[in-house]
Amino acid sequence: MAVMTSLAERIDILESSEAGEEAWRISRRMGWRESTIRKWRNRGRKLGRAGLVSHMGRPSTGALSSFPEELRTTLLHWRQAHPGWGPVTLRQELEQHPAFQGQKLPGQASIGRFLKEQGLTQPYERHQALPKEEKPAGLPHEVWEMDAQGYQFIPDVGQVTLINLNDRGSHVRLMSYPCWLGEKRIERHANTGDYQTALRLAFTDWGLPQALQVDHESVFYDNKSNSPFPTRLHLWLIALGISLHFGRHGRPTDQGMTERSHQLWEGQVIQGATFADWQMLYSALYQRRDFLNNILPCATLDNQPPLVAYPQAYHSGRPYRLEWETELLDMKRIDSYLGRGRWFRRVASNGIISLGSAIYYVGGKWKQQQVEVKFDPDTRQFQCFDAAARLLKTFPLKGVSVESLMGDVFPLVHFPVFQLALPFTWEEQNVIRLYEIVT
Repeated sequence: MAVMTSLAERIDILESSEAGEEAWRISRRMGWRESTIRKWRNRGRKLGRAGLVSHMGRPSTGALSSFPEELRTTLLHWRQAHPGWGPVTLRQELEQHPAFQGQKLPGQASIGRFLKEQGLTQPYERHQALPKEEKPAGLPHEVWEMDAQGYQFIPDVGQVTLINLNDRGSHVRLMSYPCWLGEKRIERHANTGDYQTALRLAFTDWGLPQALQVDHESVFYDNKSNSPFPTRLHLWLIALGISLHFGRHGRPTDQGMTERSHQLWEGQVIQGATFADWQMLYSALYQRRDFLNNILPCATLDNQPPLVAYPQAYHSGRPYRLEWETELLDMKRIDSYLGRGRWFRRVASNGIISLGSAIYYVGGKWKQQQVEVKFDPDTRQFQCFDAAARLLKTFPLKGVSVESLMGDVFPLVHFPVFQLALPFTWEEQNVIRLYEIVT
């Protein structure tokens, strides 16, 4: 393989020559032949810094010169419209495009050189992978990851955060849901209903997973207490038969796949694109998902797309539809879960304690005292004990019902995936479900 001088060395040759250093001295100091020193000295004197550009290797006609002009123009258009599309994505797009079916296509490396010639690449440091270790067995839809990307302003849409979901076992990109936060500035934060919407969309397409892993955001985890009570979202997942796992504090690598997916969705859909409104952004993300899972190679899967490597990941085998949710929510699962916990609270001066968002009256007699609270799944009542383990009071579980866990589902009617699933009009279905809950 030919060895060539670096740009820094060629600049050194020119500057040393201009300073009066003789060619043979420069040759001895740098380790290059004297003819090489004279070549770059003469080029530099004649053309200046421009003469120090090496033309070694590919002829001046450039990369992809043997391919049709239409192909090169198409690549340029795609790259300029989508700056996040790299050589791998562009090659896959060429394979899918009808205009280039049956034609010889350039490889990823050639496309990369072409982009570099056009000034459409960014400098990257060389990556060196760590030694490969045996990966633990992970089954598709055994554990999903969910995380919200930092918010960003998208013209004509507003401030948005992408709620991304991924399947850890198969690397399938399950959903990227654009949660709207405000017009020009942040007017709200992603709440329980937003995360439920993202999850319901994913459940409808992929089925229910065994478990979901999240970070310690307050919508998932009670950060205000040393003995936290499960949040509404947590209880909703438990009732659906989905266990909730938490990553370690300050360890985003515990959800490394989803952290990396933030950059993937950004580059594949948002960079360089414009959207007339929120619906167009949502549609673009939803439609691109098929490409990411069926076409785009995944390096960690031996360069196979996720659903090619794991065809069994098309569905978890635990079907979900929105109109079934009242039947899928099993309150006994919540009772069993709460029955394994205990909570410590200090009684306020007015005699109350709080568990989640619910307030319970213990009595002014025990104000400022710490009490222990347990749950009896048979009676569905909390039991409050003093420091000597004496039963002080019992009170029924508040605010945990099918209706409260589901929240406001009416806005979901606007999503086509839910409209197709409903066998009746939304009004008829809503009346039927409310009747079933009441009776």
